[in-house]
Amino acid sequence: MVTYSYRCRQCGDVDVRAPMGSAEPRRACPRCGEWAVRRFTAPRVGRGDVAVWRARERTERSAEQPEVVSGLPPRQGGPRVSRDPRHARLPRP
Repeated sequence: MVTYSYRCRQCGDVDVRAPMGSAEPRRACPRCGEWAVRRFTAPRVGRGDVAVWRARERTERSAEQPEVVSGLPPRQGGPRVSRDPRHARLPRP
């Protein structure tokens, strides 16, 4: 589904979602029923999940400016050791 933008004289700008390629030059306004003329606007690619856009930008940037790694990333927190004395009596593998 694609969002098409129309301009109604009474209601102003009206967005209509329809299948791609089905835009008509004029369409009845969904609010008042008057004829609305189609407006040609830039694609709305900026709307969406921020995390997805950041991942996509990072992937595109790495094609020409790859991140160079000289070693493994630092460990987070280190090994977990239990201080419970009951755990010391458990069988070990």
